[in-house]
Amino acid sequence: MPEPGYARRAADALRMLADPTRLNILWALMQGETSVACLADLASTTPTAVSQHLSKLRLAGLVTNRREGNFIFYALADHHIGELVRQALSHADHQVGRTSPHQEHIPTSPSRRPTGRRPSGS
Repeated sequence: MPEPGYARRAADALRMLADPTRLNILWALMQGETSVACLADLASTTPTAVSQHLSKLRLAGLVTNRREGNFIFYALADHHIGELVRQALSHADHQVGRTSPHQEHIPTSPSRRPTGRRPSGS
């Protein structure tokens, strides 16, 4: 059995994935760091809503941020977060019968790139 502290932290992280807007934000961040405005566009919501979700995700340790002038850019805290998102979406895909178990349908990254800042190395 995992230690109680680890189980609690894992449950907290999974609880953050229980919102469709947060899943969309994290999915977009799997492509690389980007701004609130770009995330709002990709998640089809307002910058205010994205900021509120990002604040919760940052406090939960799922995303990080950095300031560049007047802009704040967000990124996944580590590769495990992207893997959790990918696995959750893959599981949902199996539940609705679109794919059979162990047949991968969910790609490892979003199909369109954020229009904000490019990931490093691009």
